[in-house]
Order: sequence, then C-alpha cells, then structure tokens
Amino acid sequence: MKRSLLPLNALRAFDAAARHMSFKLAADDLSVTPAAISQQIRSLEEFLGVELFRRTNRSLILTDAAQLSLGPLKEAFEKMESAVDIITDSKSSDTLKVSVSPSFASKWLVPRLASYYERRPDSIVKISASMTLTDFKAEDIDLAVRYGSGDYKGLHSEEILRETVFPVCSPELLNGAKEFDTVCKLLEKPLIHEDSFSEDNSAPSWSMWLKAAGVDVPGGLPAIHFNTHALAIEAAVAGRGVALARSAIAEEDLKAGRLVKPFGDGTPVDFAHYIVCPEERLESERVRDFIEWLKEEASGHSA
Repeated sequence: MKRSLLPLNALRAFDAAARHMSFKLAADDLSVTPAAISQQIRSLEEFLGVELFRRTNRSLILTDAAQLSLGPLKEAFEKMESAVDIITDSKSSDTLKVSVSPSFASKWLVPRLASYYERRPDSIVKISASMTLTDFKAEDIDLAVRYGSGDYKGLHSEEILRETVFPVCSPELLNGAKEFDTVCKLLEKPLIHEDSFSEDNSAPSWSMWLKAAGVDVPGGLPAIHFNTHALAIEAAVAGRGVALARSAIAEEDLKAGRLVKPFGDGTPVDFAHYIVCPEERLESERVRDFIEWLKEEASGHSA
C-alpha cells in the first residue's frame, strides 16, 4: 500500500482508542470529540475491511486482528515521533548528546575531542558518563559507546575498537630498568585491582594472569581496589602499584610516558567498544559525522 493512501488520522484514533479502551478517553487524548473518534474508527474499518472493535453496552473489546496490529502500529508511531524529534533537534541546535562509560570518557574520548572541534567548530558535544545501558526511548541521548559483546537488540551496533589487557606501572617502579626481569619481581609491588562489574570473562583478573604466567600466588599480598578502570590507571600513574590495563584506556598515559608495560604484549579479549544507537538516529548528519570521526580516531589507535 502506498504511503499516500494510509489513513494516518484514523490510525492515530485507533491507536488512542486501543490504548485507553475508550472512545471518550481517546477523544480527550487527541483533543477531539468522541463522535469524531467513532467516525474515524468506522472509516478505518471500512477502509481495511475488518472489524477492529466489538462494541457492547458498557465496554469495547478488541478483535483478534486489532490485537495483532497494535504492536507494529505502536512501533510505527514511535519511529515517526523519533524522526520528528531528530528533525526538530537538528534545526534548533547543533548539540550532540553522547553516553559513554566514565573510564572511556576520561581516558579515551575527552583527550581527543579537540580534533572533533577542529572538524566541527560550531558543534556542542554533551558527554553523559554512565555505566548503565542507555534507554534511547526514555533518555535524550543521540548515541552511546559501550564496552561489550556487541549484542544490542533492536539497535544499530558497530564495532570501533578492540582491546588487549596487560600489566602497567609507573616508570619509577622499574628503578631505571625497561621491564621486570621476572614475574616474581612484580609481586614485590602492590597489585591494583579493578572491581567494576563486567560480563567479559575473557578479560583476565590478576589471579588469572599470574596463573597463566606460571606463578603460585601467596596469600596476603598488598593490594589496592578501585571501582572504575580509570581510577586503577590513575593509581598506577601515581606509582601506587601495578595495574592490569585495557589498551584503549591506558593508551594516552603510555604515549606520554606516564606508564610503561613491564611485560610486553597483552592478552586479547572478546569484548570490544561499540557505537550503539537507534537506526533512525543515523538519519542525522551530525550523528553520522561523529560516528565517522570516532572510527577515524579508533583506526589511529589500532595503527
């Protein structure tokens, strides 16, 4: 059926009547009269050739055909509303709202934003640092970057950055050496642990890393615990011990010489950083441009 033939007003009246199970409440919702709602429903039934409501003296009853159509109809109206929001937002503001984890924001995204402003000097980027998944229907967010498996149902998901995990520490802890000569030397320093929740079972904990290195870990070792990866990295920069770092989060500190890798190459993990957003957000030029910029920056990280 051609879009130009769709009776949108009648469909809107049906949606409201089905949600409220009342012509009167539907009329209040749409600021029309109950008679107008009844007329729209009748014309829609004639147009479709099916009965949508069975009318009794005291109530309305949805037919099977009406029940089956409610889900897709609700989704269609939500998508149209989202499209209108995108158009309105793009006219009124060049603000881009991005949700990322606190560690990714402070250690990877924020240090790179200057290059984005060189590209789009009139843009305004609002960063929402959060560990929780974004509810795009309830929150005013354009796109998110999440560390995970990439399985975000109903959303556009695009991998931009893979990770490896390796020990890092301040150069001062090596006392002038390039690396620890044995793993046992590492155990002379406090181990910095990150206790934030992650479903990534492929990312090694200190006990897993040391076991893989063939080291029996004695009890009572000095340890420091943090609830975010960024805080664990900052503690390592401050010389408080040795942390297990994800490559993207530690990259800037390694480049600047604030951290070193005392044991060389890292361990690849299954999770990666993904761009996540509703498909309709991709209709926005500024969202597409920001995604392209993220991919370029991530490509530089991989290189």
